[in-house]
Amino acid sequence: MRALQVRELVENHGGASLVELPVPAPEPGEVRVRVRAAAVNFPDLLMTRGGYQLKPELPFVPGLEFSGEIEAVGEGVDRWRAGDAVIGGNRFGAMAEYAVVPATNLRAKPERLGWNEAAAYGVAYLTAWVALTRCAGVEAGEWVLVHGAAGGVGLATVDLARALGARVIAAAGSAGKRAAIERLYAPDAVIAAEPGFRETVKALTGGRGADVIFDPVGGNVFDESIRCIAFGGRLLVVGFASGRIPDVSVNMPLIKGFAVVGVRAGEYGRRFPDRGAENIAAIDALAAQGRIRPHVHAVLDLAEWRAGFAMLERREVVGKVILTP
Repeated sequence: MRALQVRELVENHGGASLVELPVPAPEPGEVRVRVRAAAVNFPDLLMTRGGYQLKPELPFVPGLEFSGEIEAVGEGVDRWRAGDAVIGGNRFGAMAEYAVVPATNLRAKPERLGWNEAAAYGVAYLTAWVALTRCAGVEAGEWVLVHGAAGGVGLATVDLARALGARVIAAAGSAGKRAAIERLYAPDAVIAAEPGFRETVKALTGGRGADVIFDPVGGNVFDESIRCIAFGGRLLVVGFASGRIPDVSVNMPLIKGFAVVGVRAGEYGRRFPDRGAENIAAIDALAAQGRIRPHVHAVLDLAEWRAGFAMLERREVVGKVILTP
């Protein structure tokens, strides 16, 4: 089978290459899936150079999430059978023609979604769900400011916040990205992600500020977000794409009555397994009902993996990039 394999952890993905590997056999409790689509996520890029907290034993095949058809099941697997259309993944292994994963890692593919869309929504919308519902407790009518709104997780947050009845302000860097967000999801406002956005946010919210701020950027964006958050607001720390981890003087949350909340969707599910299962069931139900619409930016053959990785590194992606093995 074709697979993208990482043999060495070096910069610029120099230790990764497309190779031919034996088709793996499922062990007891496992399932072999014919992968139809694999999403590209930033952790995949980071893992090729050892820059992510998870460091699989070398060599390994990257890829967090996929969609596909079950081809074979291991001993003791009763829920799935050959031919079932599924989504899911492991913490790596999806960027190959076949993937073997624990049977418990799979869910039925929502019929409304094609292979590409089905591979694109799990990680992003799960993060958005945990952030907005579990961490922020967002309510209909509240103002939600989404930074990095064109990225995979940011775009999912815009979509989900609208589905939950919130009023959404999407912030993105380029005019092209802002136009795409407006066309795809028509939030209440789309603004430029540039210094001074706090005044725009205050004007849009009647001087109140945003009730919930979703921040995967950090750095100066976090610093300015403190200036436009509403009293009693929730500032969600999702990541530090800017490269700088910011600080906050605790007198600011005290005076403005807001909370700073860290968001780790995967860890949330591991710490609270019952709630984690509820989270996954919730986003799957929304997808099945057509209430969320994951967006695929580009679909590339697995052989074009470098082009797909480069799209993320250049921050030109609106939504998700998909590789088809």
